[in-house]
Amino acid sequence: MYLIKIDRHRCIYCGACVGVCPKLALILKETFIEYDEKKCINCGMCAKACPMKAIEFRK
Repeated sequence: MYLIKIDRHRCIYCGACVGVCPKLALILKETFIEYDEKKCINCGMCAKACPMKAIEFRK
């Protein structure tokens, strides 16, 4: 199983990842991105959409 890791130092909270998630597994908060691993289908769309390359997949 893969899980995403969000680098909070690189993330600028632009919401690009939130907008492309087909399962609404990401939620934009005021100072962080909330991630619900139960909803995530590991499609990788969030990582591709991130302009700061702040999202990576981990095993």
